[in-house]
Amino acid sequence: MFLAWLVAMTIGLTVHEFCHAKRADMAGDRTPRLNGRVTLNPLAHYDLIGSSMLLLFGFGWGKPVPINPLAFRHPRSDTIAVSLAGVVSNLVLAVLFALPLRLGFAGAYTMPLAMIVYLNLILAVFNLIPIPPLDGSHVLEMLLPVKTHRRLAQFYARNGQWLFIALIALIFTGVIGLPIRLLFQLLTGLPSI
Repeated sequence: MFLAWLVAMTIGLTVHEFCHAKRADMAGDRTPRLNGRVTLNPLAHYDLIGSSMLLLFGFGWGKPVPINPLAFRHPRSDTIAVSLAGVVSNLVLAVLFALPLRLGFAGAYTMPLAMIVYLNLILAVFNLIPIPPLDGSHVLEMLLPVKTHRRLAQFYARNGQWLFIALIALIFTGVIGLPIRLLFQLLTGLPSI
């Protein structure tokens, strides 16, 4: 089971961070490329603390991709696209790996495939939360009018530590787990793992 989780984490985090890097590169920002992040090499995306937490406790993160939004051709829309690229990649992976489970021909690979689906759903749902530094916060900021965006950025700066505590509370109370379990059951037809 640990090996299946390790494989799931490697696939999920690597593709998530690669998609951020690739989309930023496509938008005109060479920062990810210069930092060696436009790659599917898992080691380039491994974060000692975040990846280890994901491996051991079921929540965490990959090594954040450095980007320079000022280098984007369309800063607001490209920031949204770069932020959502990782989330979308995790949802696509979850759907693809759920197909053999849903269609009933996973056989001996049921557990590893279920782990890959579940972990990708964790990454997608977790990253959509609009609390910095998660992707959802960048999307929310860019969707707001400039004045409101600035006020939100100030709110994030003043209350970052409390928002992080709220995020941990959401994780440990199982609030985040509910949509993950529902999506898992919907995609695979299996009870939650």
